[in-house]
Amino acid sequence: MGPITLAGRAYHTCPACRTGHIPIDAELGLAAGTLTPGEEITTWAGTVGSFAEAAEKPLPRMAGLRLAESTVERTTEAAGERLSGLWAAGHALGPAADWRWNRDARGRAVGYVSVDAAGLGMPGDRGAKADGRMASVGKVFNPRAAPSEAAPKGHPPAARYQAGLMGLDELGARMRRQAAQVGLDRAERWVALTGGGAGRDGFMDVSFPRAVRVPDFDHAAEHLGDLAKAYCGGDAEAAGTLTGRWSHRMKHEGGGAIPATLEALDLGGRSAAAREGHRQVSGYIRNNLHRMDYPRYRAAGWQIGSGHIEAACKTVVNRRLKRSGMRWGGDGADAVCQLRALYEGEPGQWDAFWYRSINRHTNRLPTKKTLIPLVVHPASRLIPGTAAMPGRRRGRCRRRRPQTNGCRCPFQ
Repeated sequence: MGPITLAGRAYHTCPACRTGHIPIDAELGLAAGTLTPGEEITTWAGTVGSFAEAAEKPLPRMAGLRLAESTVERTTEAAGERLSGLWAAGHALGPAADWRWNRDARGRAVGYVSVDAAGLGMPGDRGAKADGRMASVGKVFNPRAAPSEAAPKGHPPAARYQAGLMGLDELGARMRRQAAQVGLDRAERWVALTGGGAGRDGFMDVSFPRAVRVPDFDHAAEHLGDLAKAYCGGDAEAAGTLTGRWSHRMKHEGGGAIPATLEALDLGGRSAAAREGHRQVSGYIRNNLHRMDYPRYRAAGWQIGSGHIEAACKTVVNRRLKRSGMRWGGDGADAVCQLRALYEGEPGQWDAFWYRSINRHTNRLPTKKTLIPLVVHPASRLIPGTAAMPGRRRGRCRRRRPQTNGCRCPFQ
C-alpha cells in the first residue's frame, strides 16, 4: 500500500506532569516501538530463524521491512512475554474441538501425553563458561493412525506443545488446559510415555492421574546398549549383537525377562565400568518392571517409544535455540521457547494469539462512540504545530483520576 499519513493527530500535553498524549494513536494501537501488522511477521521471522537472519533475509524480501537485528530480537521477545502472560492467566489458545482420537485394538479412544527437557547454553559473567538451564517440553498428541480398511489413509496427526524455562507444576497446568480443549477427558484411555527421569512419575500422578505409564522402550534399550558396550569392551559388533538380543526379548517377552538375563552374565574379569553399568541397569529395570509390559501394550496398539517427544524437543527447542555458538539469557530463551511451542503446534494456535492484537483487524478502527473523550479547560489555548503535529492543547485538567505514573491527568 505504501506510506499512510494520518492527518489531524492532535497532541495534548499536561502541565502537571509535562507529558503528552495523542488520543487517536491509542485507539489505533500505536505506541512507541509499535510495528503495527508488521509485528506479527517480524515475530514469525525471529521465531523460525535467528534474529540476524530474520533482519537480513526474510523480512526485506517478503515484507519489504528493513529492521535492525536488535529490533527483531526486542519485538520477538516482547511477543513471547505476552504469550507467557496469556498462558499464566489461564488462556488456552486455538480451536476448542475434540480431536479424532485413535482407537486401540479394543476400540477405545486413546490420547497421549509426554514430557521431556532440553538443555540450553547460558553465558556466564564476562563471557565465562556457565552451567546451562533445562527447558521443559510437554506434548499432548494424537499420533498418525495406522491405515486400515475403513480408513486406508488414516487421519492426520495432531499435537499441542508447551515449552519454556518453567517448573513441572506450571507445565502440567498449561498442558491440562490444552488437553481439555482438544477433548482428552473424553478419550477412554490415556497413555503417558515417560523416560523415567527424576520427577516424571510425580508429574503424571498430579497432572494426568488416569494415564497408564509406559516407560520409553527406546530409552530402556539404550540402557541395555550401554551395558553391552561396557561388557564387550571394544568389540562393537559383539555389543550390537548382544543389545539386539536383549532388546528383542524385552519387546516380545516384557521387562520381566531381563533381570534373569542380566543376573546370568559372568562379570568375572570384566572392567569396573562393566560392573557399575550392570548395577545401574539392573536397578533401572527393577524399578520400572511393573510398567514394562511391552507385549500387552503392543497387542493393544499403543505407542511404546519416545520418538514423539524427542522429535518435539528437537523441533521446538533445539532447531532454533541450540544453533552453533548460541548462548541465551533466561528471559529471551523462555520467550522464544513459548513462541516455538505455539508455532509448531496445531494449526490455528498461532492465529489465535495474533487475533488478540489490536492491529490485526480493521474493524477495530475507532468510531465516534469509541474515541477517547478529550477534556480541555475552556481557557486553554491551541499551540501552533507542524504538519506532522498539527497542534496541541495546553491547560489545566478539569477531571482528576489516578494514574500509574502518579499524575492524575486524564490525558495519560
